[in-house]
Amino acid sequence: MDTAIKVAFATSDMLHVDQHFGSAQSFAIYAVNPEQAELLEAAQFGNLAQDGNEDKLAVKIQLLEGCAAVYCQAIGASAIKQIIAHGIQPVKVHEGSRIKNLVADLQTEMKSGATSWLAKAINQNKTPDPKRFDEMADEDWQE
Repeated sequence: MDTAIKVAFATSDMLHVDQHFGSAQSFAIYAVNPEQAELLEAAQFGNLAQDGNEDKLAVKIQLLEGCAAVYCQAIGASAIKQIIAHGIQPVKVHEGSRIKNLVADLQTEMKSGATSWLAKAINQNKTPDPKRFDEMADEDWQE
């Protein structure tokens, strides 16, 4: 899955997105490409309160390093600012959204032509075409 992007889901049961980012008990991290999805990691944090204590965000942001997006039920403004600074797109979804359906939606968008944050994430994972210089050399250049 070389061309896959990593996405995280704030979940309590590994099946649904049902957690607030800051107080999420766990995250399910998937590698997703247009054809496959693979659970890479299930990280547990235990019970955390929605108390405004931002110290707990650092460990979560570190866990999400390399993820293109994190799906959650809710997320505070400060957390949004911090994860965007790390290149992670926050995606709010309705409570109880099924992870497998969100993954399928991602795959559908990848196949049909990704837009917005997804297109950016896909392009960051692409390796340059080794033939691009040969094609340029074949062009008719005039000085």
